[in-house]
Amino acid sequence: MTALLVLDELTVQRGEIPLCEAVSLHLSAGSICHLVGANGTGKTTLLMQLAGLLPVLTGEIVYQGAVGLPVQPLYVSHQLGIHPNLTVAQNLTFLLNLYGITPSTDDIDDALTWVGLQGFETISSSHLSAGQTRRITLARLYLLTPEVTPLWLLDEPFTALDVEMVASMEDRLRDFANAGGAILMTSHQSVGVANQVLDLTEYMV
Repeated sequence: MTALLVLDELTVQRGEIPLCEAVSLHLSAGSICHLVGANGTGKTTLLMQLAGLLPVLTGEIVYQGAVGLPVQPLYVSHQLGIHPNLTVAQNLTFLLNLYGITPSTDDIDDALTWVGLQGFETISSSHLSAGQTRRITLARLYLLTPEVTPLWLLDEPFTALDVEMVASMEDRLRDFANAGGAILMTSHQSVGVANQVLDLTEYMV
């Protein structure tokens, strides 16, 4: 099976300082990989490199069979990207527009219901709690498919979520992988749906 993502002898570095060397990984359709490692090993840094936000000094990324990142994968980070002066619906619409999706009113309603924000469509995002704001960023996952974004890079997607929402998230991750997508994610919690693990501790300099 052709891998969606291949990391070949990749160096994870902060500035000019290498944190991990010779990191290798193959992610194929159906893969859900839990990225783990001690604090300071560069888990978020690696995800940012794979999202095209930080340079790769040595090693190679092959994404969808092409060297480099001709098409950026989906990246959900700690930097939420939510504008406080926009409504909940406006923020979600903007996040989906980035991937060429113009959601209908029903799409917005369904996605927000999935994350427990039904009825919040016209509320200013500045009035939300940290957990509610986090849910706006995750709501897009309800509408994204492997045909649009075949690889998801998720940095601590379970943060500030209750047990019920974590279970819903895991169901969505499983459905996405079963439909032909692949996921690389960090989490301080256990990830019951993961079928691969990449431990950066093994690659520390």
